[in-house]
Amino acid sequence: QELRGTEFDLNIGKFSFPIGGRPAHAVGVNGTVPAPLIRFREGDEITLRVHNNLMKDTSIHWHGLLVPFQMDGVPGVTFPGIKPGETFTYKFAVPQSGTYWYHSHSGLQEQLGHYGPLIIDPKDADPVQYDREYVLVLGDWTFENPHRVFAKLKKMSDYYNFQQFTASSLFATGDMTAREAWQTKLAWDRMRMMPTDIADVTGATYTYLMNGLHPAGNWTGLFAPGERVRLRFINGSAMSFFNVRIPGLAMTVVAADGQPVEPVETDEFQIGVAETYDVVVEPRGE
Repeated sequence: QELRGTEFDLNIGKFSFPIGGRPAHAVGVNGTVPAPLIRFREGDEITLRVHNNLMKDTSIHWHGLLVPFQMDGVPGVTFPGIKPGETFTYKFAVPQSGTYWYHSHSGLQEQLGHYGPLIIDPKDADPVQYDREYVLVLGDWTFENPHRVFAKLKKMSDYYNFQQFTASSLFATGDMTAREAWQTKLAWDRMRMMPTDIADVTGATYTYLMNGLHPAGNWTGLFAPGERVRLRFINGSAMSFFNVRIPGLAMTVVAADGQPVEPVETDEFQIGVAETYDVVVEPRGE
């Protein structure tokens, strides 16, 4: 779903959301996960009416946008939040363009699907030349209640990390002596960390989504051979890093966090939570 223009109505509510053939219940915008793509032009005066149909407070934060303080959407910091049954109207004109996103800053609603893409087209000619475009929102989903996940992590930060130290890991290996292995473990213990805890929540409970689709959903982007295809990647996850590659196809990074960069060709890039990368690919085959 894509919304264009200068005036938008966004309805935040709870709805059913099947993932990989399993029933789930999401909290999101206009009944979709991710929320609708919002698209407008740099410098336009934008009005967004956000209606709260939940039984609890909600909010929308415009991630990376240069907006007036009162329009930033962080409850308890820039505004009181949106009460159940109420409507809050955001108004702003941004002096920027690029790939961004928006999400809830209330409770754990973002983990339940309250996030979506936002594209601001430049008022002048786009510095990136392309024939076709796709927006790819990466996300993570748990069938557990997010509050239960959070409670587990508060009690045991490595609850979802199954790659624990074992007795054998404390003996000599090809890389280090037994003494060095012990010293390494003690160093990590002092930091209350493990070398494998790159993420507090793992695939032990997470399913990973692309544009709201389970991997078995096979998201598909069509193209004609020889076209320059712009892919706008957004990491809208709550807790996950992603390594992105298209086997056999080089990617040219042309923007990061909404800002143009000197083009860099790569086979793979890592994208952290809340980051965005625009890449251009030129597939030659069918």
